[in-house]
Amino acid sequence: MNTADRATAEGILFTDQYQLTMAQLYFRMGLHEKEAQFDHFFRDYPDYGAHGAGYCVNAGLEWLVEWMGRVCFRAEDIAYLRSHKTRTGESLFADDFLDWLRANGDFSGISLRAIPEGRVVHPNTPLTVVRGPLAQAQILETALLNFLNYQVLIATKAARIRESGRGQLLLEFGMRRAHERGANAGARAALIGGADYSSNAGMSHVLGYPPKGTHAHSMVQAFLALGMDEIDAFRAYADVYPDECSLLVDTINTLESGVPNAIKVFEELRRKGHRPVGVRLDSGDLAYLSIRAAKLLNDAGFPDVSIVLSNNLDELVIWQITTQIAEEAHRYGVDPDNVIKRLVYGVGTRLITSAGDSSLGGVYKLVAINDSNAWRPAIKISESREKTPNPGNKELWRIYDERGQATADLITLAEEDPAAHSPLILRHPATRVKRRQLEPRQISRIEPLLVDVFVDGKLVYDLPTIDDMRLLRRADVDRLDPGVRRLINPHVYHVSLSQALWDLKDELIHALGGGD
Repeated sequence: MNTADRATAEGILFTDQYQLTMAQLYFRMGLHEKEAQFDHFFRDYPDYGAHGAGYCVNAGLEWLVEWMGRVCFRAEDIAYLRSHKTRTGESLFADDFLDWLRANGDFSGISLRAIPEGRVVHPNTPLTVVRGPLAQAQILETALLNFLNYQVLIATKAARIRESGRGQLLLEFGMRRAHERGANAGARAALIGGADYSSNAGMSHVLGYPPKGTHAHSMVQAFLALGMDEIDAFRAYADVYPDECSLLVDTINTLESGVPNAIKVFEELRRKGHRPVGVRLDSGDLAYLSIRAAKLLNDAGFPDVSIVLSNNLDELVIWQITTQIAEEAHRYGVDPDNVIKRLVYGVGTRLITSAGDSSLGGVYKLVAINDSNAWRPAIKISESREKTPNPGNKELWRIYDERGQATADLITLAEEDPAAHSPLILRHPATRVKRRQLEPRQISRIEPLLVDVFVDGKLVYDLPTIDDMRLLRRADVDRLDPGVRRLINPHVYHVSLSQALWDLKDELIHALGGGD
């Protein structure tokens, strides 16, 4: 794809065709400039089959607003749309609509509120709120969902892997298995969600982190094919990278050849005043091999050399590895804590593809429209009350209990102040008879979660750094109940509606002939 084609494919036409045809319909009906509000939210946590998430991590916002700020309908885009024909050979898009698009076809009329990247988020809560002219807000839908859904998915997976690895160093190794340029978005999201570094050299540079990696099996294979030995390959690598020496030890035999040869090279480095970094295990029983490698390294005087694990890791595999090490290390005369604390996890395919659940069910729904300076709530009736979007202009609040732990996310109407209610009633979003009642003594803090990002097409928000997002994620995860953080069968975190929002939703459902 040449540069011009890429500008078209990744510009404002990075959208679905039906967004454009709906925009023309709104234009023809005189609705295109009516102010509308859309909510972006996801319906369910990722479900990986044998296990599922109990929370998600928000990500992708910066890339969305950067795209919104630079795209518009160019002359080339208008010419392309003018070439579209109906089945009868007529122009699909009329000239007057295309003239309007050319004059108004950017996102200068859009205001956007969102939960900051790095925050823990939950289903059916507004992650992103878009308000602006109906046609512009409609065209935005596809790109918004593309930018946000995938990065939330990968940041969530990275956070879970980070938790299962007990906070040990986590490397994102997925670029070769990623979905084309999704490797870049995935690397960014992984860094937000819990990865310390990525092997992706270009994206690491852009984000200000040094890329990390070891070496390939092919290096050792090349030396062997040329009549040399594994240790010759290791010595060559150590000569070129004496202070970055981490050796892949399983090309021939991990315990009989790889680790012993690595130790010899490490001893040579130490005599020259260098500190070896680690060994990498990429096949076999990684728990058993970690224990045995740690024993060999300890006996040689290298108790702090890292042991990097790779090969189809995810949160459950890492949990199984650490559990096995804790149970078996003593029988080999090794302290299990010493082994676990020196592990580094290089996670590739199952992180970058979110193996087990490869998409987030994020949606973008119209919730209100302004008619004659009066906002009218909008609703879509689904098969259940829980799947029916919450109508109207809303606020989202996080409620912390007397321990300082997050106990619920509360969705209210925009004009409500939950702190003014005593007691505070939290309605179950789907079941009429379920509710919670919190007395003031049970609440330590009520925090608003949505912040202004775009106002009338202008960025009004200081975009945080990756480090800032990581701090937000760590703080939010630490404030979750341990049951919500479980890898398997996590406890359900409460997402509730205020009484006023419940009543509005109930009224609209019944007005349209729906029921419980």
